[in-house]
Amino acid sequence: MALRNFRILGLTLGTPVLVVATMMIGATTASAHDQNEHCAAVTASVSEAGFSDEVTVTCSAKQALITSDTYPDHELMTGIVGTNEQVPVPAVYAAPVPLTTTLGSTPLTRDAALGVAVNGVPIYDYTGGGEMSEQDLFHHQARHDTLLTQQLDVCGGHAGRGDDYHYHVKPTCMIEKMANAGDAAIIGWAFDGFPIYGDNNPDGTPIAIGVLDVCNGQTDDTFGYRYHTSQEAPYIVQCLMGDVANFDSLPRVRPLSPAAAGPGKKAGRPPRGGVQDLVFVQDASGARSMDYTYGGQAYYMRYTPTDEQGCYAFETRTVTDAGVLKTGEYCR
Repeated sequence: MALRNFRILGLTLGTPVLVVATMMIGATTASAHDQNEHCAAVTASVSEAGFSDEVTVTCSAKQALITSDTYPDHELMTGIVGTNEQVPVPAVYAAPVPLTTTLGSTPLTRDAALGVAVNGVPIYDYTGGGEMSEQDLFHHQARHDTLLTQQLDVCGGHAGRGDDYHYHVKPTCMIEKMANAGDAAIIGWAFDGFPIYGDNNPDGTPIAIGVLDVCNGQTDDTFGYRYHTSQEAPYIVQCLMGDVANFDSLPRVRPLSPAAAGPGKKAGRPPRGGVQDLVFVQDASGARSMDYTYGGQAYYMRYTPTDEQGCYAFETRTVTDAGVLKTGEYCR
């Protein structure tokens, strides 16, 4: 077994504090979990949280698939100032959780989800600036910190460039809805097969300063290793400490495409200084709207399901499009 030192990042009033944590790298985990036990643990984490009606878990010989529409049953988008003028649109998503886990030799990063919450919503690292390099992991990316730049809603998530909802920090609103909410509850799974817990150890004790490694994890008696959320950066899973087969082929949410010939839906840009009074609502018919103001002017994005499965009719007036009224039908 090789021992490797990692620095982890904490923040005190916005000032980086570097400490050192030591992790065993390159060794198979000491977990006694076999594939059947691991499948049962993944399945139980969803059912015990009360999300079985919205999320399905199916296991094969090698992995558990956590499948959902990525659209959570809690408040969305409220509190966002640094909006990218994207909206949350349901998307079928099958998140793979390996049933055999092995710690790797190099932390893995990607500009997409690193795991999935037990309600089926993807979990990203805290940044919104693209994939971090291994060296970036050891420095707080303040300019790309989605929490500090007010890009996240009160629940810890937002809609990304694919108009897909996902979390970048602790999913507080999901946790409030969990039937088994508490320190012992698994709140999600990373794509290397290891579980994600909240701010404390599963037995309720606080996590000592310096224990969590660069990926925001530590060793675990049951699974061999586990990740945590934290009040300070990196807030949630920052990288994957375990080996991942076909890492470059991990799933991404399918972006919206035009229903007919024509331009695709443009990715938004955060307006300078942010917007004001952003409100997101949905009615019983599935029609959704996001209204906000910028520079004293009203802007909005409205979309309604059409008769075609997975398609929505959009009407938008955005800062990105200089206030020009635009319409179109887009599908997953």
